[in-house]
Amino acid sequence: MLNIALLGAGRIGQIHAANIAAHPGSHLYAVVDPWNNAVQALATQYDAQVMTLEHVLNDPNIDAVVIASATDQHADQIELAARHGKAIFCEKPIHLNLKRVAACLETVEAHKTPLFIAFNRRFDPDFHQLKAQYQAGQIGKAESLLIVSRDPAAPPADYIKVSGGLFRDMTIHDFDMVRFIMDEEPNSVYAYASNIVDPAIGRAGDVDTATIVLGFTSGTQATIINSRRSGYGYDQRIELHGEKGLLRTNNVLQNRVVCLTKPGTIQANPQDFFLERYADSYKAEWHHFVTALQQNTPLNCTGIDGLRALWIADKAYESLATGCAVSLVM
Repeated sequence: MLNIALLGAGRIGQIHAANIAAHPGSHLYAVVDPWNNAVQALATQYDAQVMTLEHVLNDPNIDAVVIASATDQHADQIELAARHGKAIFCEKPIHLNLKRVAACLETVEAHKTPLFIAFNRRFDPDFHQLKAQYQAGQIGKAESLLIVSRDPAAPPADYIKVSGGLFRDMTIHDFDMVRFIMDEEPNSVYAYASNIVDPAIGRAGDVDTATIVLGFTSGTQATIINSRRSGYGYDQRIELHGEKGLLRTNNVLQNRVVCLTKPGTIQANPQDFFLERYADSYKAEWHHFVTALQQNTPLNCTGIDGLRALWIADKAYESLATGCAVSLVM
């Protein structure tokens, strides 16, 4: 049984707390969040202790930390955990600055600490099955990949200012999915984007509607379509076209009832937001982390994956600024 300390009692921290407590191989031992009044309630709910970060780091009973704190704390907390020999499960991103990420990963490597970056969509059952069927050769060589990712509504402009922007906050999941599905590094990125959903996002210096094209040396192309607004729910789809056929995942709907009548067909809209849509993937990524630690097997998504996704996001912003395709050769 792994004893886990949760750093961050906010919305995503509460999701992780439930999954830690529900897994037979892990126990929510402690919760840390000096800025959130909900920390005591969360600890009480799962029979955990409220601790300071210093206490967590120096408690030999704690095997691993789950970092679900604010983005600007991630790199510092990763380094502290690595220096104290705690395995690390961290929400994306590691940091918004590539140099800071690289320095953080050097510390992790120096202490040989397991580090998992929680790009949870890798563990979505449909996306995982799509990749498995592609790897089994069902559609032959991939020729084009399309990822559609649209949020139901834009976040507040104040969030935009601290999030790193659309490409580092939202599209970064899609950049990781491109790498995960293709098993090939893209060599170029071209981004076109605009601010048409919420003028406040533009005033905050960001965009809310984008199309990004990634190129590969193999000739394959990947297109990502993003929007901060979808009037019909959380739109999450993938289509992989190959020389022999097509693999596609459709939206997960609020229910699977379809009504067919003479005037037409009616079905439910996609699920409302990421907490519902990706509930299974959050559970699956936690199971993967626990299993990897227990069996001493490789982690599916490491700090290098976090670094690569952020690198692509930065280069996408460079493309947007210059109007040209940008090389992704590191």
